[in-house]
Amino acid sequence: MPTVNAIAATSATDPLVRTTIERRDLGPRDIMIEIRYAGICHSDIHTVRGEWGTVPYPLTVGHEIVGKVTAVGAEVTKHAVGDRVGVGCMVNSCRECANCRAGQEQYCLKGNTGTYAGVDRDGSVTQGGYSTHVVVDEDFALVVPESIPYEAAAPLLCAGITTYSPLAHWQAGPGKKVAVVGMGGLGHMGVKIAAAMGAEVTVLSQTLGKKDDGLAFGAEHYYATSDPATFEVLANTFDLIVNTVSAPIDINAYLGLLRLDGTLVSVGAPPEPLPVQVFSLFNNRRSFAGSSIGGIAETQEMLDFCAERGIAPEVEIIDADAVNEAYERVLKSDVRYRFVIDIDSLR
Repeated sequence: MPTVNAIAATSATDPLVRTTIERRDLGPRDIMIEIRYAGICHSDIHTVRGEWGTVPYPLTVGHEIVGKVTAVGAEVTKHAVGDRVGVGCMVNSCRECANCRAGQEQYCLKGNTGTYAGVDRDGSVTQGGYSTHVVVDEDFALVVPESIPYEAAAPLLCAGITTYSPLAHWQAGPGKKVAVVGMGGLGHMGVKIAAAMGAEVTVLSQTLGKKDDGLAFGAEHYYATSDPATFEVLANTFDLIVNTVSAPIDINAYLGLLRLDGTLVSVGAPPEPLPVQVFSLFNNRRSFAGSSIGGIAETQEMLDFCAERGIAPEVEIIDADAVNEAYERVLKSDVRYRFVIDIDSLR
């Protein structure tokens, strides 16, 4: 089993540290990827700090992975040595249940295998992309179009597909009014993608501090949710609201912004429950939903969509030794808009 350099969490409270981890030997349908960049997602922080449940420490996180194929198994047909590829939030699924057969592997009825903190097919704990190499099944590696720079491609594998999937499912497009709650790593991608789909986009952020950015990314309107008047002015307005915030918000207040048959979908995942008053749903026959990443085919569709339209996340590239500082800055919303680790600094 190959041993590779990595960064790992050893507990919920200690800083992440440099270490080494083992990758499985190349199977007949596996590919080895030399990782070039790995994005930092808020999910990584929730996980390593034990906010979403028990963690199998030591753990290497990271599910926004891009790099180059350096070796392939004997039966691999989808990728070749030298190909630009990416890996997102899952690395396997049962392939047999109704959801998997429908191309919705993220909703595998037996549970998909997460890129980190999951149980791999050999019984080992999966380790993520804060490392120099990863071995994955060829079916769960995406083709990264040449027009998307490596470092910009990384966050698309989570932030991109997490916002693209609900926007596509609820048919954001011309004639639809879409609001994006939050202007962070997820939110700024939601704005860019919804605008590219042709929707009329509004940003709902705590303050107006990122208004210029939001408008530059394609939003037509920008409101501060700290101003109570916002919820009066925008009542009964939106067809779709995408909540990207990973902290508690007043869901009932936001439901009041939906027009007839509108939907509020949460893609941010705070550890705390989000209480909903059923009467908030009765008015205008509103819906409150959730959405989790996308299947492999839809993720490839998203990458191609972004490549064709020149859409890419705004990134700040950091060295491996700056990860702990980056975590603290994410928690303070002090990043515009996604940290990406240059894995060459880990070699």
